[in-house]
Amino acid sequence: MPAPDEILRGRPERPFAIPAEHTVLGHPLDGPYPAGLEVADFGLGCFWGAERKFWQTPGVWTTAVGYQGGTTPNPTYEEVCSGRTGHTEAVRVVFDPAKVSYEALLKVFWEAHDPTQGFRQGNDEGTQYRSAVYTHSPAQEAAAKTSRDAYQQVLTKALLGDITTEILPADTFYFAETYHQQYLDKNPNGYCGLGGTGVSCPIGVAKADG
Repeated sequence: MPAPDEILRGRPERPFAIPAEHTVLGHPLDGPYPAGLEVADFGLGCFWGAERKFWQTPGVWTTAVGYQGGTTPNPTYEEVCSGRTGHTEAVRVVFDPAKVSYEALLKVFWEAHDPTQGFRQGNDEGTQYRSAVYTHSPAQEAAAKTSRDAYQQVLTKALLGDITTEILPADTFYFAETYHQQYLDKNPNGYCGLGGTGVSCPIGVAKADG
């Protein structure tokens, strides 16, 4: 992570507009969202393939990609890739809890990438590729930590390493540039660097009260 004197200054306002609607789901990317929906934020490597995993999940209302977990306000993609903003590439998932549970989204998250790799996913290296769950409530935090511990048990049995995923309260989610949003819908043969461990994550491992 960047030292304090290495962090880029950023800017007070977003330097670009974001699309009005999701190219696949047809709903707005930014809020306010309809009543009854909930928000979940995940970092699991290159956000192009990560976003597709979630928009394909039934019960998800909209998704967007952006930058989270860092210091520089309103960063650009190039700044994040420099390693001097502290952000990771993240996916915002807006979902209907009556149709898909947060635990089910955690299962998608854990199984879609390798959470043991630290600042990388496969051939993608850098702080922006670290694994992360940014929580929006105590219930989400409890569910994320319980699922992490349960998944660690099965990873250990499979002789894999320790989970390095950071689980923190959600801070500001900065939307990424337009061309990154739903990238693999616009570019079906585009790069997707995601690769899971091949180990199934137990579902329904957290029953936290909201």
